[in-house]
Amino acid sequence: MLLLLSVLILLLVPIWVLYKPPRLLFQYFGYRWPDVLWDVSTSKKVVALTIDDGPSEFTKEILDILKSNDATATFFVIGSQVAGREEVLHDLLKAGNELGNHETLIHKAYATVEKAPPPKYFRPGSGFFSQRMRDLLHSLDYRLVLGTIYPHDPQIPFWRVNASHILSMLRPGGIIICHDRRSWTAPMLRKVLPEIRRRGYRVVTVSQLLKEAQ
Repeated sequence: MLLLLSVLILLLVPIWVLYKPPRLLFQYFGYRWPDVLWDVSTSKKVVALTIDDGPSEFTKEILDILKSNDATATFFVIGSQVAGREEVLHDLLKAGNELGNHETLIHKAYATVEKAPPPKYFRPGSGFFSQRMRDLLHSLDYRLVLGTIYPHDPQIPFWRVNASHILSMLRPGGIIICHDRRSWTAPMLRKVLPEIRRRGYRVVTVSQLLKEAQ
């Protein structure tokens, strides 16, 4: 029985650390890869919201939820998702959000709404990066952006579980990672954003969060 319990602990602890990484682990990541943005150091109650994989049929609903909660986000777009949804990108920008990942498409969207583009942000698929990627991004003047609050929502389609995860990991200066193209993202945000505001936090873009650390 003791052996079985030991085996279960050895199996479950790594899974739990991946699901809810301790703050100390992110501090090590920041030391190990200082050019990667994980979070910012601030005592202010402010977090950045980032939304990957859009635009999609759910983006307009997500935008409405952001507006109703006085929140903005950085959307890391997929180029193949943009065709036919260019107006959605324009609406995001007009509402104070920002775009990351595909430079040509992004600059065209910003030019259409007559806004200056933000610094160039890039988020790798599934969060995996290498030294070669980091060197290339540096040469192209991109900032690699990951985060500290990730509910694993592509794999976990239960919005209540994901909402609880985000709220349990909430810290000043954190970066929330969630995903478009999933029907459960909108109800999750409906739960999370009002509660974040109730706790006294502001939800902003990556660029706005970086300004808080200056």
